[in-house]
Amino acid sequence: MERVKAIERAASADADSYRPELIAEDEPRYLRRQKPVEIRRRKFGGRTWPFYRRVLVWTGMGIAGAGVAYVGGDFLLNGKPMLLVKPEQIEISGALIVEREAVLQLFVRDVNRSVIRVPIAARRRQIEQLPWVESASVQRVLPNRLRVDLTERTPIAFLRAGGQLELIDAHGVILDRPRSAADLHFPVVTGVSDDLPRDQREKRMQVYQEFLRSIDMVRGGSSDRVSEVDLGNPKDLHAVMIGLSNPSDPQAVLIHFGGGDFTGKFRMLVDNFSQWQASAGRVLSIDLQYARQVVINPEAGPTTKR
Repeated sequence: MERVKAIERAASADADSYRPELIAEDEPRYLRRQKPVEIRRRKFGGRTWPFYRRVLVWTGMGIAGAGVAYVGGDFLLNGKPMLLVKPEQIEISGALIVEREAVLQLFVRDVNRSVIRVPIAARRRQIEQLPWVESASVQRVLPNRLRVDLTERTPIAFLRAGGQLELIDAHGVILDRPRSAADLHFPVVTGVSDDLPRDQREKRMQVYQEFLRSIDMVRGGSSDRVSEVDLGNPKDLHAVMIGLSNPSDPQAVLIHFGGGDFTGKFRMLVDNFSQWQASAGRVLSIDLQYARQVVINPEAGPTTKR
């Protein structure tokens, strides 16, 4: 009996000394009972079916769009309704001097080619190389037409080149005389030729325009009485004029205006020409180059006026 009680006391002592929470802290983790982990299996890499449905829809739309773009592009580039076949498909406006055939000739290589394939910028540059063309624009008019708008150069004088008369514009561009040149009325300019650089020709034509504006400011319509202007010497513009004494006087007078102050010199000429003519007789030439000095008929023994 005593032995049984001793065993129970020993068991009770062991029970008291056993503290699960303390043991749990010291117990190795691999001895602990782990909580079961719930494993969820996801289908299709973690994506849901609506996601893949949207992917399929967008993919289908992309393929369809690419197909439409291919078919449309092929139609624009190669479709028969887009081809440039006849000259009548090219509209040209603004051409008064420039011949239509000269413009059409630049589009010969584009025949049977879609208008989309026509190099618009290159054709515009080629058209602007034509002598009478100052600027041009080329536009596509779908499905199969082209529109060419021209701005032609404006001549401001006849140019005596050797024994021929040509035309020249304000920029010094020398132009061939068109068939309709009989309707043009300009002074004849000399002292400008192809041998001069383009910028020099333009500067001399600017002096010419300044001269005409200046004499018109003094007396309206005076530029119509100028028959010839020599621009060969930049320091001495000289012009042949008629009607200085009165509009019906056909007498031609060569006048040296020097390099500037055309307004003041022409005003002095207008105010004093009748007096100079009365004192000198027939006036053929007047030199106004020098300040405060006028030389009448210098070739025939000058008469000087101050």
